[in-house]
Amino acid sequence: MYEIDFNKPIHVYFIGIGGISMSGLAEILLDSGFTVSGSDAKQSPLTDDLTLKGAFVYYGHNAEHIKSDIDLIVYTAAIKAENSELIAANSMQIPILSRAELLGQIMRKYGTPIAVSGTHGKTTTTSMISEILLQARLDPTLSIGGILKSIQGNFRIGKSEYFVTEACEYTNSFLKFFPKVAVILNVEEDHMDFFHDIHEIRDSFHQFATLLPSDGTLIINRDIPEYETITSGLKCKIITFGKSDEADYSCFDITYNENGHSSFYIHRKNKASLQVNLSVPGEHNVLNALAAFALAENLSVDETVCQEALAHFKGSDRRFELKGSIGGVTIIDDYAHHPTEIRATLQAASNFPHKTLWCVFQPHTYTRTNAFLQDFSDALCQADKIILSDIYAAREVNTIGITSRDLQNLLLKAGKECYYFSTFDEIENFLLEHCINGDLLITMGAGDIVKVGENLLGQ
Repeated sequence: MYEIDFNKPIHVYFIGIGGISMSGLAEILLDSGFTVSGSDAKQSPLTDDLTLKGAFVYYGHNAEHIKSDIDLIVYTAAIKAENSELIAANSMQIPILSRAELLGQIMRKYGTPIAVSGTHGKTTTTSMISEILLQARLDPTLSIGGILKSIQGNFRIGKSEYFVTEACEYTNSFLKFFPKVAVILNVEEDHMDFFHDIHEIRDSFHQFATLLPSDGTLIINRDIPEYETITSGLKCKIITFGKSDEADYSCFDITYNENGHSSFYIHRKNKASLQVNLSVPGEHNVLNALAAFALAENLSVDETVCQEALAHFKGSDRRFELKGSIGGVTIIDDYAHHPTEIRATLQAASNFPHKTLWCVFQPHTYTRTNAFLQDFSDALCQADKIILSDIYAAREVNTIGITSRDLQNLLLKAGKECYYFSTFDEIENFLLEHCINGDLLITMGAGDIVKVGENLLGQ
């Protein structure tokens, strides 16, 4: 593997530079004096920001963009082998790194690299940890998979030893990382286009945990089924959190205010219990906050700072994000695209004031929809009325023959009021006609379904 010498800046070209993670990595290299260029499918606020900071960005992929003065190519997992720029780089024998490999090398620059993993909750927990470290004035470098309002972006460059990033298990990319502190929030079946079963997924998380050095720390949810298979043989310090009383950090007396926001108590071994008030909803966020608190306290952050930061945290972009209201209808957007995430979001919505709960769901990828079809139906049944859009293909081609109609049929059989429309225009017109004052509308999915709510609000 090509090793970057950060004391000798070179010219790095990013294929897919506008991605939420790639753009942040490009910014780190720019800040370190590197020459940065790259390409992306379309212009965006992230690419505009990079251009302002000195990067040169092409729109569209073309072999002619790969020049002889480029020293290194970085690509995302979404880039296929037949990409013209990747082919050109190979033919010119330019060294190539994946996004995960570059991120791993960057982590090694920092004294305390922190990696947050799990099937669900990575972005929110990374954001919570970021808020705490910022509140504690520890000046961290942050790489977040969503927009954090307090830094008005997904990336922040600090000058301290702390580096915080998300760690995704898809294609085992997090096995390229070098964490000193790691969080494992949960382990469930997902990305079944890559993994064969839950046993392979659990083994992947075990391999991730073994990356921690003997003086490192793993913070893991004790409620994960067979969590000991992940922690077995580890030489690092292990801290557990969860709903179980046997966890090092456990939560109890969870309540919700009139806005659905959570409040709970943390029980710690050999320490007094304390109350934490959140400005985000749902039991899933209680567990995310518990993990963030455990990590911060392990870094010797004062508990009062942790409480204040978590109380001020308003959520990250596309995580139960209040978009606005129209005609008395409240519109919320959420990134949930796995049955467990859908259940958590709709459960959180049940504590939010409303008459009728509408869920506009865009399934994400054909393999995930096919693998969890019945689970999606069961989870969506928590909504009063459901609207389905076409499946968002992302990186896939529909070789399975699965459609949103299949999910609609299951929901109809379950006795739910469920509609399917092939275009966003049809969805928006239907909602304008049928939603009434006092209703709660959630657009949900990891694709572009957020546009429905934004179009209704004229954003």
